[in-house]
Amino acid sequence: MSSPSEGRGSLAVVLAASLLTLSIGYLIKSPCLDGRTWDGGEYRRMCYSDVAALYGSIDRDRGLTEDRLPFLEARNEYPALSAMAMWTAAVPSSSFVSFFNWTAALLTACALAVAWALHRLAGSRALLFALSPTLALFGFVNWDLLAVALATVATVAFLRGRDLGAGSLLGLGAAAKLYPALLVPTFAVSRIRDGRGPDAWKVAAGAVGAWAAVNLPFALAAPGRWSEFYRFSSDRPADWDTVWYALQRHLGFDWAVPWLNVLAGVVFAVAVVVLWGAVSRIRPAFSPWTFGFPLLVAFLLTNKVNSPQFGLWLLPWFALTLPDLRLFALFEVAQIAVFVTRFQWFVRLLEVGDGLPFWAFEIAVGARAAILIACLVVWVRRGRSVPEARPAPAVGAEA
Repeated sequence: MSSPSEGRGSLAVVLAASLLTLSIGYLIKSPCLDGRTWDGGEYRRMCYSDVAALYGSIDRDRGLTEDRLPFLEARNEYPALSAMAMWTAAVPSSSFVSFFNWTAALLTACALAVAWALHRLAGSRALLFALSPTLALFGFVNWDLLAVALATVATVAFLRGRDLGAGSLLGLGAAAKLYPALLVPTFAVSRIRDGRGPDAWKVAAGAVGAWAAVNLPFALAAPGRWSEFYRFSSDRPADWDTVWYALQRHLGFDWAVPWLNVLAGVVFAVAVVVLWGAVSRIRPAFSPWTFGFPLLVAFLLTNKVNSPQFGLWLLPWFALTLPDLRLFALFEVAQIAVFVTRFQWFVRLLEVGDGLPFWAFEIAVGARAAILIACLVVWVRRGRSVPEARPAPAVGAEA
């Protein structure tokens, strides 16, 4: 076992690596912070970010330039906690550049929290997150790192037996992005399997209570504006990055959105049942909380929406449950390919340069999906050989 000083040293390395990666990410976005009008050049220079684009945009009247509170004084199509994070960064901002900088500072703090939590759970495997190209390319694209931080710190709390706190953190994460809600059942089932049914209820109660504490004030005061995120999500057609769009494009399906919502949900549920059954047969004693990885992968593969920054959701889980360097490297290469081909296709679509054809983007998305399916197979069949993550003992404690 490493000494406390070695542990502190390796944590410093992980945090420094995270800052280096995020600095590279900031440099990638910096060409879009030069004050020039956005006319498609943000795709040609591959520096687009929702953070910068949404500040001052009038299409949804978010009121960020006037510091108006989300839902109560302005519209916002994001979940409540993400909307409040936007407002927090908007208050001290005077331009889209300063708004981006304040948001980048907030997201950097979130990334460092993830790095710290992963180091507590998996030691040097946290470098899979800290040095990830996905973190550099997509860390500052949207507000996903807020939910990733809450979900990862929730995992630390859970593995330390702090079930109410773990559930509360997952509830806060679900108030920022819905995906942490998917982890609540896996944590609760882990407690039930351990013979600790009341603690499973603590996880669930903490999640529901924290989510409600953030959302109920807005839902009661401004139900129409608060519910816009849910209406917007329900009404969205299939994204370009999904299997559903590929089927629509190549097989001539014309998805009615309500039917697509049901079909995507059914396919996701079937995938979860199949994966659970497979791992239960091969590794009957697996820890259910680790099922978070295949659960999220199945969700990304079957959902009708899959933005490239959603890859951030998976980074902690590679470190925690599938530290296979070859698969991780392939996933990162695919993420880079999606990043490049997506923006270069936008260049062609908007006629601001030659760009790349859509089929190049489709190949990158298909390759990423194939790699994620391979990750599922390896997780089910070979996960037994991966040591389970555990929280590190406190400094000075006896191991």
